[in-house]
Amino acid sequence: MKRVYTFGDGKAEGNALMRNLLGGKGANLAEMNLLGMPVPPGFTITTEACMDYFKSNEKITVEIIDQINEALALLETKQDKKFGDDSNPLLVSVRSGARASMPGMMDTILNLGLNDTSVQGLAKKTNNPRFAYDSYRRFIQMFSDVVMGLEKPKFEKVLSNIKSAKGYTYDHELTHEDLIEVVNTYKAFYKENLGKDFPQNPREQLFLAIEAVFKSWNNPRAIYYRRLNDIPADWGTAVNIQSMVFGNMGDTSGTGVAFTRNPATGKKEIYGEYLINAQGEDVVAGIRTPQPMASIGDGTSLEEKWPHLYQELVNVRNNLENHYKDMQDMEFTIEHGKLWMLQCRNGKRTAAAAVRMAVEMYEEGMLTKEEAIMRVGADQLDQLLHPMLDPKAEKKVIATGLPASPGAAVGRAVFNADDAEEWANKGEKVILIRNETSPEDIGGMHASQGVITARGGMTSHAAVVARGMGTPCVSGSTDITIDYKAKTMSTKSGVVINEGDWVSLDGAKGQIIEGKIPTVQVEMTGNFGKLMSWVDEIKTMKVRANAETPKDAQTARNFGAEGIGLARTEHMFFDVNRIADMRAMILSSTEEGRRKALANLLPYQKQDFVDLFTIMDGLPVTVRLLDPPLHEFLPHTDAEMQELADKMGMTLAQVKTRAEQLHELNPMLGHRGCRLAVTYPEIAEMQARAILEAALECASKGIKVIPEIEVPLIGSKKELDIVKNVIDTTAEKVFAEKGQKIEYLVGTMIELPRAALQAEYIAESAGFFGFGTNDLTQTTLGMSRDDTGAILDEYRAKGVYVADPFASIDVEGVGKLVRRACVQGRMTNPDIHLGVCGEHGGDPASIEFFNSCGLDYVSCSPFRVPVARLAAAQAAVKQKGQPKAVDAAKNGCCCKEAC
Repeated sequence: MKRVYTFGDGKAEGNALMRNLLGGKGANLAEMNLLGMPVPPGFTITTEACMDYFKSNEKITVEIIDQINEALALLETKQDKKFGDDSNPLLVSVRSGARASMPGMMDTILNLGLNDTSVQGLAKKTNNPRFAYDSYRRFIQMFSDVVMGLEKPKFEKVLSNIKSAKGYTYDHELTHEDLIEVVNTYKAFYKENLGKDFPQNPREQLFLAIEAVFKSWNNPRAIYYRRLNDIPADWGTAVNIQSMVFGNMGDTSGTGVAFTRNPATGKKEIYGEYLINAQGEDVVAGIRTPQPMASIGDGTSLEEKWPHLYQELVNVRNNLENHYKDMQDMEFTIEHGKLWMLQCRNGKRTAAAAVRMAVEMYEEGMLTKEEAIMRVGADQLDQLLHPMLDPKAEKKVIATGLPASPGAAVGRAVFNADDAEEWANKGEKVILIRNETSPEDIGGMHASQGVITARGGMTSHAAVVARGMGTPCVSGSTDITIDYKAKTMSTKSGVVINEGDWVSLDGAKGQIIEGKIPTVQVEMTGNFGKLMSWVDEIKTMKVRANAETPKDAQTARNFGAEGIGLARTEHMFFDVNRIADMRAMILSSTEEGRRKALANLLPYQKQDFVDLFTIMDGLPVTVRLLDPPLHEFLPHTDAEMQELADKMGMTLAQVKTRAEQLHELNPMLGHRGCRLAVTYPEIAEMQARAILEAALECASKGIKVIPEIEVPLIGSKKELDIVKNVIDTTAEKVFAEKGQKIEYLVGTMIELPRAALQAEYIAESAGFFGFGTNDLTQTTLGMSRDDTGAILDEYRAKGVYVADPFASIDVEGVGKLVRRACVQGRMTNPDIHLGVCGEHGGDPASIEFFNSCGLDYVSCSPFRVPVARLAAAQAAVKQKGQPKAVDAAKNGCCCKEAC
């Protein structure tokens, strides 16, 4: 089996379509070669080789070793250099490259092939001993860290001590004699910690490095990132071996990172940074603050210093963006005045930038509307739906830095990633403050509201990862000094921020602000409005909202909701004006007592529905009857119980006795849902009356009302029939009393496996199915979503589940039940409405599945409505021309796959 693919000199064995096999980096290196870009030659070891490695007990097979040696020999011929040669050594970089971009998650090694002898040959060959030893010390540090596990900060401390002793500030001030001292110190440190000399055989170095990249696929931060982004563990990573080009060969060389458009704002401009006399890791590591690409008038930009190279890069930018039809993130090196392209990939961007790029690329004629909406990640829209700092609030700006990732963040200052996670787990909002971040900080970054760094540019680790997460970030602030030991951030303005102090940041302006600044909601206009209008043209599945308060309903409507898919009535009874009557109803031992309490609740319940129907004028509203166990409404402390007893004219003992009678060992599967309506029909009767009286009142005012009454937790047609009879009987009474009628639907939630398996019978009585996928997931998997967090982490780490099944639908299990119920329900009742109202209704991956089933709508939280609208449109594009599962019902059959 072929496991190694070569590229170079305008030729390549792979191409951009082979990213699953070659990884994103390898596929794009091949494609850039085919496009005639100046790319250093090399070869890619496939993702399949990575999985072969793990299947072979972490050993590279002989077959793959032979293919690597063949590719290496070809590379030697192309470069006219010998790997391991003392006088003219071939040096290579070793980089990981999974099919999904995982910035900073896995490790890179540069300058591999150097040893004590070849470094002298390189110095003589280039007539540049400083460059040779600078490359060697970098290689020793990277190899020791990535391959052997020696912590990078320990090497940096060695380097820092040598610089301090010589009065230097920056690495590039070190002479070649200084660098020889650094190399010797590094090697001594290596031997002291590992008990053996630094390896001198380049082939041993190479294969150890390849193994290290394979192993990095399963390092803790890679696993964390995969879990965060639902990336399967069996994808593996490719390894890219590429001939080195050097940006650290003096003042005619450099390295940089550029984007074809501004990743923070979306503006059409070449955007990025570069460093003279540096290697690529220097730019992203934040060790030195880089210079800009485009002219800013001070002579430091690439455009001003090397205008011909800047223009060449602009041409590359134009060619790549036109070819890929997307914004590209490019890494490049300049070696003695020649431009080399090291990488390109679809660039990570903020939500605002993604929307602007999509709209402008459509307007430029580069994309169709369907292609444009696919350029915006559905989950990214969350970034646009959350607050910014209130422009009217007074702000004390204490420091400024680079606007690395836009948005507002407010939280308490913490100074290391572990503390950020610990504080966040306690419910605290935190801002992570670091000199610079590294991949080890990703957990803390994810837990934080925002990130501040003292060093690093717009393409540093902190900036790239924060933008990808949608986390506001201010990077490279030279106005601050951070003391990790004291846990303080001192500013040039004289303000000192201690651990736990409130601090705010504006990632769009690069401002660090003292204190807790209020936030306001961003308006959804301009490009966002254009994009969402295209979304609504394209999607075929409607999007409703889960809402039971006027505020939530109005928010949902403002965000484009097409109705309410779930109004949970139980939330309405906890109001201070209602809880007493609710408790009185529960404590009553007779139907008469319960009816009296329910009569007191009726006006409140009716007004709830008047409010919802008024806001949703013309749109459907699905109201779920009372669902949770009654004991949830009772007080729990003796003091609260005594207060209730006094109000009810009962003793404390009587209240406790009733509470004990209602107590259940497993209330989730106990006396709840339709079981309440079957045993206490007067509850369903009151709620049905409130819904229908509210509907009639609104209709009399010219408000168009489409009420849908939903019966929860049924497992059989008989249960639904019993409760539906209560609702229909009540409706007849209400219509007779009011002298007018209104159309209404009675349907049910499908949230038990038995209900899904009885769908063809239940559909005889139901006007709609609302899939309650929260409980359906719990009852199908036999897992409590409240108690299995630790179990799921372990299951995901071991590949049992790729994603959390409570966040993204378990297609193979729960999904099959949903699909079957859709098909069988539609076969019985062609007019039945099908929707979903669990948390999965706002998850893009789940929405894609529901669209394939043929659901009429999904319903989600109000702030997820734009996300769900976009996800529904993207699902329609992906599945264009494909039959829906429910189409089987039209033919009067049910295929095995559908059922």
